[in-house]
Amino acid sequence: MELQRLGAWVLDELPAMNRAVLGDQVPPDLLTRVLRTEVLPGLPAPERLDPAEARRQVVHLGLTGASVARHFQERTPGGKSEPERAFDGLVVGAEQLPFRAYFAALADRTGTGHCHRESYASLVRWNVGTVEVRLDDRPLAVLPGVFDDGRVRSYTGTGGEERFFVLVKSSEAVELAVNDLLEPLGEDGVRLDSPDAVARLRLATALLRALRGLFVEFASRPAELSMPAEHFMDVFRQFAVHWTPTDIPPSGALDPEALKRDFLLGIGIENYDQHVRRLFPALLTDERAALERLMARPALPVRLLSELRVEPDRLAGADVVDLHRLVRDHPALLDWYRLLTAHAQAAGSHLMLSKKFLFKPQSRRDLAGVGDKPLVSNRAGTTGMTETFLERLTRARREHPLAALRRVVTGETADNGTPEAVPSPTGAASVAVALVA
Repeated sequence: MELQRLGAWVLDELPAMNRAVLGDQVPPDLLTRVLRTEVLPGLPAPERLDPAEARRQVVHLGLTGASVARHFQERTPGGKSEPERAFDGLVVGAEQLPFRAYFAALADRTGTGHCHRESYASLVRWNVGTVEVRLDDRPLAVLPGVFDDGRVRSYTGTGGEERFFVLVKSSEAVELAVNDLLEPLGEDGVRLDSPDAVARLRLATALLRALRGLFVEFASRPAELSMPAEHFMDVFRQFAVHWTPTDIPPSGALDPEALKRDFLLGIGIENYDQHVRRLFPALLTDERAALERLMARPALPVRLLSELRVEPDRLAGADVVDLHRLVRDHPALLDWYRLLTAHAQAAGSHLMLSKKFLFKPQSRRDLAGVGDKPLVSNRAGTTGMTETFLERLTRARREHPLAALRRVVTGETADNGTPEAVPSPTGAASVAVALVA
């Protein structure tokens, strides 16, 4: 019963209270007073919960902890430099466990290796209901959530936040379908130009084009049907505060399927593996293990060129006649080229979203002398990735090992990520991505 009461409170009362605090309609410490007296005392010890119950409570208390941390840091001089002070005096259950210790025990109880604070996994994947990806009515991937009530939990209960969470999880589900197709190609003895490989490539390409379509469609909506940039920057992102000085707040940069795809297809960024390993504390155990396996293997395009006995430098410097001859002799190269191009275009559309909702509005604010938010900077992602770094990543994906074929493949154009850059690709319409009951 206490777990049900907590769930109902997080769905309805927490968002209303956050809105009231942000609107200066109630004292900023009201949230902690309500937690101390009405919400936290009756919660059961973590060891009494099964792993599924623990996951649901990690979602609930993750949103709660982020709210407490945000209001404290925003209203307390020096609070940002000592974020853990936000939880002073908050204890849970009959055992009177400090809030962060209780949350850590809950996270451990999930059996997933979840970090001891709110994360991408709990905020997005566990929070949003099950998402299914289908192609021509054929199921390709299912990304489950931990709730079956059709509701999406959020900080302020706005439609924009809910739509954004659904978009992010939907994109991860499509990426999962892509990776499920590509990962078997990395096994020993698999020919990367075989009929089975080509069939997988063509399906993965259609999915990546659909992924780009998700981002472009969201960006093209009016603000009231997506999320106003001002809400994204000033309300939503400001909940992505630290709970301790060195932890990693939730971010789309922690989407494990996107990280896996970069290692499957390769990315020409020096020390990219070190960049990803810095994110490991915020990932789940199986996600870290999967990334380690992929980091230890050569990227699929590198293996392909080795199989075909094509030197990458020779390919890059080949003239048009040689490129035509190479494609004639190895037609699967065209399918690999189109896959890598779709991968780069999907990354470009993600960069476009970042520019539309974050970097361009902040640039306008800087030019107008408005400045930045003191709590969570809008000049970089919550994991510290700047616009320049994201542009560098997008260029690296575009300049893939088969980029030289661009000179001989008709109908292919570079994509800078803007909705007008590339017409809606054919084949994407048959891909369906939806929340399922």
